[in-house]
Amino acid sequence: MAVVATGFFDGVHIGHRLVLDTLVETARVRGEQSVVITFWPHPRIVLQDDALGLRLLNTSEEKVALLRSLGVDRVEVLPFTKEFSMMGAEEYMRDYVKGRFGGTAMLLGYDNRIGHESLSPSQTQEIASRIGLEVIRTDKVSSVGIAVSSTKIRAALASGDVALASRFLCYDYSISGEVVHGKKLGRTIGFPTANISPDPLKLIPAEGVYSSRVRLGRRLFHGMTNIAYDGGIETHIFDFDEDIYGHTISVEFVSRIRGEKNFSSLEELKNQLREDEMKIKLIFDHENN
Repeated sequence: MAVVATGFFDGVHIGHRLVLDTLVETARVRGEQSVVITFWPHPRIVLQDDALGLRLLNTSEEKVALLRSLGVDRVEVLPFTKEFSMMGAEEYMRDYVKGRFGGTAMLLGYDNRIGHESLSPSQTQEIASRIGLEVIRTDKVSSVGIAVSSTKIRAALASGDVALASRFLCYDYSISGEVVHGKKLGRTIGFPTANISPDPLKLIPAEGVYSSRVRLGRRLFHGMTNIAYDGGIETHIFDFDEDIYGHTISVEFVSRIRGEKNFSSLEELKNQLREDEMKIKLIFDHENN
């Protein structure tokens, strides 16, 4: 037996967490499992031709890890296909929520839509009661008093406002990838960088220079990350001199320092990087004091 929440949950943001906290607590009180049913890929990518450029806040693996970190017992990822999208709300709740995953109750957030009919929580509740599935409503918008959505977070990141995105996410937005060879220009001017190749569906914040944290295995470093106009991501890791080509690192974006610039000489670029580094180190010094 299980209490179930269902949705895409991109970002697992502060609004999602109200539902998920309720899910975990309700399941604990009832002595049942807490189960999240989610999907991959994003429905818009499958159903809308103009959504091919859609970029997401999490990879599937990141999303599952975030959901599990909140105490969810089981995370079930269903393949989202055009055929699956045609399933009605009643069939989905009967065959999947109740039948396949043993749901006795289903949690619904304020904007949860179910089935190809895109039923509202009130409409879903009416059908659920007919098939013997309890519905628990969580209508509160968010603990920051506004309707937080994955769309709003994507817009914040696209404008470079990683601080606002992090506030809505409850964690610093990050991008992980394997360290690959770049042009090695930074090394020639005293600022070697780790260049990463991220998941192609992962959203990349606006171009510019960011203060960042870098995770390499269990180690954490400070750094400054540049996102180029073409979406290239390179990070100068402070006080670090190791060969990490082929290793996977995670870059966490803390704040945007400035936009991308063109420089007339390498000396001008070097001076700007020194200024950026000084500014970012002051930010982290202030944070630690």
